[in-house]
Amino acid sequence: MKRWLGKAETALGNHSDRLNAINIFPVADGDTGTNLYVTVRAAARAVSAGGDQPAHMDVGAVLATAGQAAMEEARGNSGTLLSVFLSAAAEPLAGHTRLTSTLLAAALNRAQIRAWSALSDPVPGTMLSVMEAAARASAAVDAGQNGDDSNHALGLALDAAVEAALAAVIHTEDQLAALTSAHVVDAGGVGMLLILDCLRSAILGEELQGELLDGLHGYDVSDPHIHTAMPDDDGVEVMCTISLSPLNAATLRQRLDEIGESVIMSQVGSGPDTEGNYRWRVHVHVPEGEPAVEIIRSLGEPANISISELALPRDPAADAVNSSGHER
Repeated sequence: MKRWLGKAETALGNHSDRLNAINIFPVADGDTGTNLYVTVRAAARAVSAGGDQPAHMDVGAVLATAGQAAMEEARGNSGTLLSVFLSAAAEPLAGHTRLTSTLLAAALNRAQIRAWSALSDPVPGTMLSVMEAAARASAAVDAGQNGDDSNHALGLALDAAVEAALAAVIHTEDQLAALTSAHVVDAGGVGMLLILDCLRSAILGEELQGELLDGLHGYDVSDPHIHTAMPDDDGVEVMCTISLSPLNAATLRQRLDEIGESVIMSQVGSGPDTEGNYRWRVHVHVPEGEPAVEIIRSLGEPANISISELALPRDPAADAVNSSGHER
């Protein structure tokens, strides 16, 4: 898990500029690469901070730590969905000290279901479709292994997951009108493909498959930033963490749906507090931030509130990475 997240941090750093360049859905703000990088960096640092752990460390516990850290520092739609993916994938792995083909299939399936359900209005042709394709492919391979828990069986499931993810990325261009018009694949989908290939690389001890990205429409270092030719998006992105009962969480989702778009709500942590409230990470795009904040405050006391202009890159000086993956 540590190798995986470390590789993913490096890969997303190396590719953040190209991912930003083709980022036009759901908002053409050119920050998907940066958002994914910042989010996975939080996950990687959380597990590295624990130092050297014993060989019998719980795989699910390690990934849960990563997922919670990612959730707390998630950026944008893509980063929030990635943090949901990590947190959910940890659940079937709890109590296990080793990943197998069956556990991989269960983890990927739980993760894609939770990611789809986190969005109020999930859309095919995004990283959600890539997650789903990878989960279905790994499950199909595992079903044919008759319970084989060998590393070989795991490798076959990982190969299938990455291959299916690539096919899903290519298909995104046909699923969304904005991508079809711009002749590009989905940026978040490419990011998810990279993350899955990093998982394969870390587990099998093989190099990343650089050829995966060959021929993806729009994914060429000589291309300009496609999103710069798109009209600026008005409005802001509001994010926060808040403790709510399930009923209040449902109410918040409904009220945010009424005033905004790209509503994502996902639990942070595994259980309720003494008052029966769960912690939630909230994300929404709205015309103005204050009405959304007022709605949120009417139901609880939010923490870590951030309000960012959709038409501007977020924190470019702090978060930008160059083509070598090093922070400037």
